[in-house]
Amino acid sequence: MKRTLLWGLAAIVAVLLSLLVSFPATWLAPLVERQTNDRYTLSAAQGTLWAGSARITGVSNSVELAALTLPGRFVWTFSPSLLIGKVDASITNTELLERPLTISGNWRTWHLGEFVLSLPASQLTALGAPLNTLKPTGRMHLSSQSLRVLSNPEGLQIHGVMQLQLNDIASVLSPVKPLGTYRMEFDWQGIRAQLTLSTLSGLLQLQGNGAIENGHLRFSGQAWALPEHEPQLANLLNLLGRRHQIENRTVFVIEFT
Repeated sequence: MKRTLLWGLAAIVAVLLSLLVSFPATWLAPLVERQTNDRYTLSAAQGTLWAGSARITGVSNSVELAALTLPGRFVWTFSPSLLIGKVDASITNTELLERPLTISGNWRTWHLGEFVLSLPASQLTALGAPLNTLKPTGRMHLSSQSLRVLSNPEGLQIHGVMQLQLNDIASVLSPVKPLGTYRMEFDWQGIRAQLTLSTLSGLLQLQGNGAIENGHLRFSGQAWALPEHEPQLANLLNLLGRRHQIENRTVFVIEFT
């Protein structure tokens, strides 16, 4: 009787281990959706939990975001130490990441190593008005030295600083190309981030600050052109915001609430 019980337990353990080893990557899609509040999912997933690949696609109710698919395939590997609660993973994407992204920690808290994520600025059109009208071109680089991500039933919380650099940005609505190079800094504290926008160089000057909370953006800023280029940029500036005269300079106030 005891031997039969032991053999039964061994068989159950063998089956469970077999299931864990062959855990299909497609089963991760609901987890990604839950942790991103149904904004993103995995599509065309291949492989297993331990070694697999997939695309990341927007699944928001917004038509624009639903069409957002990040370039390339994300390829991941997880260490078997995940079974005892330790996370040790590496993610690559040759079209998006300049170097592999390393993730360490446990089931609830993840530490993301240094990364640089490169995207065409045309991806910004997925965020809706007025960016879908401006149709920006250029290149974006999102980077961070280190981030801490906490997983909880309400979604993901992020702690750390990220930078978004927008290089040689242009628009179909402006004959001036490029308009400039800009930097946006994000200081994440859980589900909230303070952000600042500044101009590094260019004929179109932008500055402002705001916040992101629970996926909602609030932003207040200003746009203006160098005097000799105001006539060429007039249409674009009028689209960006309301005209104001501040001392001897005409600025356009940008508001997102």
